[in-house]
Amino acid sequence: MRFKENMLSNRFFRATLAGLFILAVSACASGPDAPKPADLGPNPALLGVRLAWSSKLGAVDFPLQAKVTGRSVSVASSDGNLMALDARTGAELWRTHVGAAIAAGVGSDGRFAAVVTRANELVVVDGGQQPWRARLTSQVFTAPLVAGERVFVLGADRSLTAFDAKTGQKLWRNQRSGDALVLRQAGVLIAVGNTLVVGYSGHLVGMNPLNGNVIWDVPVATPRGVNDIERLVDVVAGVGRYAEMVCARAFQATVACVDTQRGLVNWKKSASGSVGLHNDDQQIYGVEGDGRLIAWRRTDGELVWSSDRLRYRHLSAPLMLGRSVVVGDDAGLVHLLSRTDGSILTRLVTDGSSISVTPVVADGTLVVVTRSGGIFGFQPE
Repeated sequence: MRFKENMLSNRFFRATLAGLFILAVSACASGPDAPKPADLGPNPALLGVRLAWSSKLGAVDFPLQAKVTGRSVSVASSDGNLMALDARTGAELWRTHVGAAIAAGVGSDGRFAAVVTRANELVVVDGGQQPWRARLTSQVFTAPLVAGERVFVLGADRSLTAFDAKTGQKLWRNQRSGDALVLRQAGVLIAVGNTLVVGYSGHLVGMNPLNGNVIWDVPVATPRGVNDIERLVDVVAGVGRYAEMVCARAFQATVACVDTQRGLVNWKKSASGSVGLHNDDQQIYGVEGDGRLIAWRRTDGELVWSSDRLRYRHLSAPLMLGRSVVVGDDAGLVHLLSRTDGSILTRLVTDGSSISVTPVVADGTLVVVTRSGGIFGFQPE
């Protein structure tokens, strides 16, 4: 028993080292010797966009994933607050405190919302009430997936666990072998039709949501290098999806598109980014580690355009919105760029704190969350 406990502790120690390593890279990139971003110049203001509403929740220092369900947007803060807003008006639909600091969230199907605390506890909320919670066996950095009256939780120990959303009963658990290092960053956990698509290390895996059995397993990146840090190839949250095709990024390694019906890789390209992707019907959009915004052709991965206008600004993952690609930066600016060539269409101002949470759109409103907990709803003029 003691041997197992020591092994578990060692696994989490190594996972923590991974998080520290990633933070060290970020700190170096913003140090005094880091490349400086170019001056943005005047705002071209080629799109008419206005601030419709703003709200405040609390500081966000975990990998928050804002969740859209219909007209509502669910968000959470590090101090344990969880809230749903009407995206059109900014009106608060409900709010609750989960009693502990939050490590991952938010998952929601419109009724049930779910987060995971830093004490490794899954908390499920129904209309602002908390009907149940469950103790987990590992840390969690990915928002739970709530779908089909079930809650699915992806652990940092490469486990996937399914719970009944109404009762909290554990339905099944799938455990894969752990890695020496994992990212302290949200991974891929989505539903595509009747298949769960999960990111494990450098693989996308299709699973049966009823029992956790693996349907297909495809590598999107191959570990390279001589040490654990160099071999880290986690698949990060934020995917481009078109019909049954899912495109995902392996951390600082590749961008790949997978046919989820056949379990086959359609194409794969080398790429050096660390945040997720988005898409329209023609192109896949991504941000590289230096802030270059890239558009790949959806069908074969060929480069369509690359823009360096926002280099070294520490960008969020992109959102495709109308004729624009939307990204936030570490100065609290929201940039809308042309999906045709990456030229800047307009800029929006928030509260001046970093935007690392991927922007979302609901009911015609662009919703942006900042590190300091500001929530901003922008609408066309």
